[in-house]
Amino acid sequence: MYYFLRRLGYFKKLIVCFQILLFVSCSGSDDNEKDYVADFEFEVNANIVSFTNASSGDYLYIEWDYGNGETSGAQSNRDYQGTAYYPLKGDYTVTLTVFGPSNKSSDVKTVSKTIQIMADDPDYKPVEEGLVWSDEFDQSAINTENWTFEVGHGDWGWGNNELQYYTDGDNARVENGKLIITAQKVDDNTTTGSYTSARMVTMGKQAFTYGKVEIRAKLPAGRGVWPAIWMLGTNINSVGWPACGEIDIMEYVGYTPNVVHSTVHTTDGSGSNGSGSSMDLETAEEDFHIYGINWTEDEIVFYVDSLENVVHTYAPSIKTANNWPFDKPHFIIINLAVGGTWGGAQGIDNSIFPQTLEVDYVRVYE
Repeated sequence: MYYFLRRLGYFKKLIVCFQILLFVSCSGSDDNEKDYVADFEFEVNANIVSFTNASSGDYLYIEWDYGNGETSGAQSNRDYQGTAYYPLKGDYTVTLTVFGPSNKSSDVKTVSKTIQIMADDPDYKPVEEGLVWSDEFDQSAINTENWTFEVGHGDWGWGNNELQYYTDGDNARVENGKLIITAQKVDDNTTTGSYTSARMVTMGKQAFTYGKVEIRAKLPAGRGVWPAIWMLGTNINSVGWPACGEIDIMEYVGYTPNVVHSTVHTTDGSGSNGSGSSMDLETAEEDFHIYGINWTEDEIVFYVDSLENVVHTYAPSIKTANNWPFDKPHFIIINLAVGGTWGGAQGIDNSIFPQTLEVDYVRVYE
């Protein structure tokens, strides 16, 4: 009996030792899971803050919460560098979450830091009520759920004898919360294909009938550039142009600086016979301005910066299919052309390139 009890005590000791070893082993595994450090660096430049991942050790991926309502989603790039926009003065808490190698919910580390924005962005315009769609260009790349690149020279230079070749995204990027379309010179000639640029459309992805459409943009400069922000009827492939209707929210020709143009094209009046007006805008090339339309069943009002600053009003008293194709959906186009029947009417100054059309946002309201 004594021998049995002594053996039983021996086995109990073995069990206790095994439990201790198991505990140490599990604890060691947890320590390995947490063998990494979460950290980041940042630099404040007015209302734009740049972030750099400074985490070290063995981890899988990171996620950012920028403290301004925006998050990054999972980022596996250890050398991640990004930016976030803070339009209003104040303190913001930014949190970086680092996920460890086990990919367990418990295997994470976070680090939070406070950034201080010293002043409101004077160019910031908050989103109004009634917003139905927008692209704020605050992602890392152009959103292909909203936009398609139209590529090539087009028929007859996109119908206007334009000289640029539109690329499949090579001439457009998102940077610091802005869409930037760049027109570049390829050679020293002034012929078809001597320039590259970009033309982006929402056709087949986003289209609208009535409402307020606003685009905040800064325009390029110099003789030969021809940026445009405009709309076409989605039925263009079945009825053709101009029966589909065209709404030129803003056009600009560089040889007449600081004058913006707004025009409507229909079967009753198109091309040089379209219904439109112009407005002097001294800082069109230096500052961002809002180019907009207020489109109802009765009229289309074109304006710059506010509804009180009207460029043109199109409101035929008796509406027909020939003068009012604007009771049907239209899609949005943003492009930067070079040369053409209007943009190149006074030639092209090759010394100005590259030139950029910058867009802060596109917003559509009910």
